[in-house]
Amino acid sequence: MLGAEALHGIGGRARARIQELAGQTGLRVDPGVLVEQLGVADRQRVEILKVLYRGARIIILDEPTAVLVPQEVDELFDTLRGMREQGFTFLFISHKLDEVRAIADSITVIRRGTTVGTVDPKSVTSRQLAEMMVGSELPSPETRESTVTDRAVLTVAGLQLRDSGGRAILDEIDLAVHAGEILGIAGVEGNGQTELVEAIMGMRRTDSGSVLLVNTDGGISDLTKVNTLHRREAGIGYIPEDRHRHGLLLTQSLWFNRILGFQTRRPVVNGRWLDVEGARADTRRIVEQFDVRTPGIEVPAAALSGGNQQKLIVGRELSGDPVLLIASHPTRGVDVGAQALIWEQIKQARAAGLAVLLVSADLDELIGLSDTIKVMLRGRLVADADPATVTPEELGSAMTGATTGGEEEV
Repeated sequence: MLGAEALHGIGGRARARIQELAGQTGLRVDPGVLVEQLGVADRQRVEILKVLYRGARIIILDEPTAVLVPQEVDELFDTLRGMREQGFTFLFISHKLDEVRAIADSITVIRRGTTVGTVDPKSVTSRQLAEMMVGSELPSPETRESTVTDRAVLTVAGLQLRDSGGRAILDEIDLAVHAGEILGIAGVEGNGQTELVEAIMGMRRTDSGSVLLVNTDGGISDLTKVNTLHRREAGIGYIPEDRHRHGLLLTQSLWFNRILGFQTRRPVVNGRWLDVEGARADTRRIVEQFDVRTPGIEVPAAALSGGNQQKLIVGRELSGDPVLLIASHPTRGVDVGAQALIWEQIKQARAAGLAVLLVSADLDELIGLSDTIKVMLRGRLVADADPATVTPEELGSAMTGATTGGEEEV
């Protein structure tokens, strides 16, 4: 309500209006909760609420479904269609082409700052749209050949994490990720996926349980009580879900960002000193190998588009021969070109023996990339799904608890 206090005051009427709008957008949080405590999905819903609260008639939605399961997307689209009938106008920006075709009355394709064309969604296919966008066919996350081995690289056992009130955020989490395997974690935002990743990375101190890693020299490291830097040195690469908060220093140059997380390892250090030329040289390699579109490595990270920021992070995290990659929403908010490159790099690393723990709200991505999928609900792993047979709708049902009374196959 900030800046719009004159509409409904700051008391009961304002709260009632927010609750009414929350029902329309699927916002499931207490209005008294601090925004800093919300996940990305709920923050996105708050943004929608803010413009609706102000009475906006023209609403720009930039990747509004990036963190929603199919059922939530359907609910959002039903809301948009109802609001359209009431006279609202929407500019819907998305790289999910099937969704654009489902909701839009007309589609305009932009490539590198230029309008490529405007088409009728009823007369165009996703493949044709992709060709307009990137000059090639629609990329697919599908992984055809299994490279899974029986060598467990990451073993998590009995992981427990409780909040200050004693509620279980992570409840007896057991999982293993093997060399050459992509293990996918499916779950609606706020069910413990973020906390699981941060616990494995050492960003959160757990109450009990263990984290073991087969590190780069083949030895087994107990990472349960060591800090994040030691875990990275043991061979963990990390693509964070929020690249601005945990992945980049936006005001610093690209070569400076190359150093982050590697400040004790070559090629960005030499002995006890930072090797600035080494960092610059390796940043040039990443820019070329991962197609990071930038005028140079001296520009600040904030100058890059989201897709190019993400490609820089992926390139950095796949450097240094990690044994485990934790990829949290690796293609959130990027275009199909960047998406295809990131998928290909992850698939190549997996084929070379990398173990990957993948968390994603894009169910097509999760199903296409993963060798195994585990469903997370209210801090527990409640179901396993076979990517070869499960549908996004079945996975979405399991994620919302519609089909999970206990641990089961989806």
